[in-house]
Amino acid sequence: MDAADVEDVFPEVRSITDETLRGGVAAAWTSACADAGIGTPEELRAVPWFPPSERRLGIPEGEETLVAHVRDVTALSVDMAGTLEDRRDAGVDRDLLLAGALVHDVSKLAEFDGHHPTPVGDLLGHPYWGVHVVASAGLPVELAHVVLSHTHRTNVEPAFVEAELVSRADRAAANAIRAAYVDDLRDA
Repeated sequence: MDAADVEDVFPEVRSITDETLRGGVAAAWTSACADAGIGTPEELRAVPWFPPSERRLGIPEGEETLVAHVRDVTALSVDMAGTLEDRRDAGVDRDLLLAGALVHDVSKLAEFDGHHPTPVGDLLGHPYWGVHVVASAGLPVELAHVVLSHTHRTNVEPAFVEAELVSRADRAAANAIRAAYVDDLRDA
C-alpha cells in the first residue's frame, strides 16, 4: 500500500488542500496497513467495521466495513460543518476536519485481526493505538486529539469544533449501522 492506494480507497484525502496534512493522512494509513499485513486496497476495503458489535448484532461477515464507516464519518462531518458555516460562520478548519475524520479509526487495523481482537485491541483498547499511528506519521497533535476524543471509550472530551463534529459523525454513522439490525437503538 502506498499513498496512491490510500487515495484510491479514501478519495476524500484528495480534498485536503494542505500537502503536508494530506501526506500525513496517507502515511498514517500506509503505516497502519503495513503493520497489519494489509498489502492491497482490496484487503483494506475488506477490513470489518467493528467486530464486537458485528458479532453482538449478528451482522454477516463482510457486510459492514471499516472503509465504508470512515467514509460515512467523513461525509457526515463535512455536511455538518457546511451547515455550521452557512448558519454560524463557525470557522471550521476543513483540512483538520477531513484529516481527523479520515484517521479517526486508523487504530482498528491493529486492534483486530479479521474479527479477532489482538493484544493492542485487548490491552490498549480503542483508540489509543491511533494516537501512536497519527503521531508516528508526523501529524499534528490536534489530529491525535480528534482520534482520542472521538469515542466515549476515553475520558477525553472534544476541545474544538472539528473534534466534536468527528465525534458526533462517528456516533451517528455507527448508529445507522446498528439501526439496520435492531428495532430500538437502546438495544444495540
